[in-house]
Amino acid sequence: MRRRDERGPDARLAQEQRQVQVVNRFMRNPLLAAARVAVAAMVLVGCDRIEEILPAFEEPLTPREGYVAALESAGLGSTALVSDWTVAGERALLNPVTVTEPFAEDGYIAPEQPTALGWRFSARRGRRLTVTARIGPDSAAQLFVDLFELPSDTADPPRQVLTPEPGPVTLDFEPRRDGEYILRIQPELLRGGRYSVEIRSAAALGFPVQDRSTRDIQSVFGDVRDGGRRDHHGVDIFAPRGTPVVAAARGYVRRVRTTPRGGKVVWLRDDERGLSLYYAHLDSQLVESGQQVEIGDTLGLVGNTGNARTTPPHLHFGIYQRGPIDPWWWVHHGDTTPSRLAVDTAAFGDWTRTTGDEIRLRAGPDEGFAAIAELPRHTALHVIGGTGGWFRVALPDGREGFIASRLTEAVDRPVRRTRLATATALHARPAPDAAMIDRIAPGEVPVLARFGEYFLVRIEGRPAGWLALE
Repeated sequence: MRRRDERGPDARLAQEQRQVQVVNRFMRNPLLAAARVAVAAMVLVGCDRIEEILPAFEEPLTPREGYVAALESAGLGSTALVSDWTVAGERALLNPVTVTEPFAEDGYIAPEQPTALGWRFSARRGRRLTVTARIGPDSAAQLFVDLFELPSDTADPPRQVLTPEPGPVTLDFEPRRDGEYILRIQPELLRGGRYSVEIRSAAALGFPVQDRSTRDIQSVFGDVRDGGRRDHHGVDIFAPRGTPVVAAARGYVRRVRTTPRGGKVVWLRDDERGLSLYYAHLDSQLVESGQQVEIGDTLGLVGNTGNARTTPPHLHFGIYQRGPIDPWWWVHHGDTTPSRLAVDTAAFGDWTRTTGDEIRLRAGPDEGFAAIAELPRHTALHVIGGTGGWFRVALPDGREGFIASRLTEAVDRPVRRTRLATATALHARPAPDAAMIDRIAPGEVPVLARFGEYFLVRIEGRPAGWLALE
């Protein structure tokens, strides 16, 4: 007969937290995900049951999936702790904030609250995407980082494209197509701290003319040629005659020839990406067919040979892969520096409030992003992090977005006082089904902010909580 668990909820929670910490320690083993789970399962449930557990891990697991499997193997799968952590990860994928790169965000994740954060952004083919995510340095948390591509069919789930080992990571990734992506980060249970995320992109190829940039392009892809009989299948980069034309990628020279239209041309094969790079109108060619080259090696010199004899010297640069590709984003080296953080970082992890009426909570950190909600004066906002001059905040109902920090103020002084005629419940959230923290004795209570029909209060000796308005 199974013995009934007569421990109180606090004792059960403490036991669950200890079991989570055991799993956290074992998941730091640097083996492959499936092996990590097997080791953790063996320790947690005993060698006599390992044969029952191992079949569940035959498929390759991502680090995050391996962590969840280990928690389940420890008997924690049905606990509120693990359920809340799993739901937080799913919510971050379903409702990420929207940003544009270059982007940087700093913030704080509270260890006691299962949390995951998501960012949605656009990425172009021809760019090299660099994502950096870390938590700490004073935190012992393992950080799960995942990059997803959103499918064109919105009914399909996001497709996982990168899932590195837990910890501070830098991901380098070149999209195979223009698309929408989601970055998700989530620390292991009962861990948190100060986090930072950066999303940047740079040209996947080097610029094909020495000491020049896209500012020197005077004819772009798709421009009309020959009175509309054909389109321009490249970009024209103008430079003085004799300027070095260089390899935009590591590869080998496929062809060196002279043609009526291109004049003196060089074809370079980029095997890493499966691209053919076309250099035309050269004044001279300085490589031979079959020659291996590195990025920046000189292939020839700028000229105006072929059908460019009547135009100033320039390089016609084209990219081909089963047809012509617009080279612009492959070679455009723009500003990759995110906006400087210009918010009060002391607010991270704390409450703030709006300073005026009809203040817009936006989907991204710019006035051009859609408004999620219009907020009245003194609306309570929980500050997650910041980017530039914007706070990333969560409303008490779970909606996340950005608000200009200048439109908020600290909750360090009350906006009003309310008198309680009777002892009143102090709730953890502004909802009728929220857990009760304490009961507040009759008397005057300082109000810091509000949300809907609830006041946010902080009484000495008690955590911040919510009182229902009368």
